Amino acid sequence: MPLAITLDFELRQGAFALAIHERLESDALALVGPSGAGKTSVLESIAGLRRPASGTIAVGGRDLFCAARGIDVPARHRRVGYVPQDALLFPHMDVRRNILYGAGAGGPLPLDRVLAMLEIAPLVDRRIDRLSGGERQRVALARALMASPSLLLLDEPLAALDPDLRWRIVPYLQRIRDELRLPMICVSHDPALVRAVADTVVQLAAGRVVAVGPAATLAPAG
Repeated sequence: MPLAITLDFELRQGAFALAIHERLESDALALVGPSGAGKTSVLESIAGLRRPASGTIAVGGRDLFCAARGIDVPARHRRVGYVPQDALLFPHMDVRRNILYGAGAGGPLPLDRVLAMLEIAPLVDRRIDRLSGGERQRVALARALMASPSLLLLDEPLAALDPDLRWRIVPYLQRIRDELRLPMICVSHDPALVRAVADTVVQLAAGRVVAVGPAATLAPAG
């Protein structure tokens, strides 16, 4: 059954105002639109990194934020895994310590399963500066999964990779979606990625929703 997601809030950042009023059902939602449309601000609001001025954010019937009821769940308690565009791995830790950093106490996935799913078991003792871009992205995904999230947020997961590497990451995102049945919200400018990963698209422009629909419709080929 698709995940119920309520994104019904307003946020102001200086001169920029974001207003989104959507109630959605999706296991793989994509946020698309030009730079500055507010896509990352939506992700950061869901993750608890930005506080809306008003409204409600709920995932699976659980309120993460509700201004009217005084609810603002701290980021560390939201059970939301967030992989920002820059993976932000710790350079002084090896791969294993990066992955285990902040692992959730509420029944985390077995480390061996995560390593096997993302095919990074041979990398666990390596320094971060010895990893390729694609390897770093998989380590960042593994770290997010080990935090026992109920929702995964991905901000331009392929943007920092060379074109040849990008499509090596897509099957791992599909595995997370299908094998773990972990709902995700992905920000991307790449229509091909959106079609490969998402079922529903929310299109933003200048802080407003301009369209909502199936990925095949709003992320057409070519």
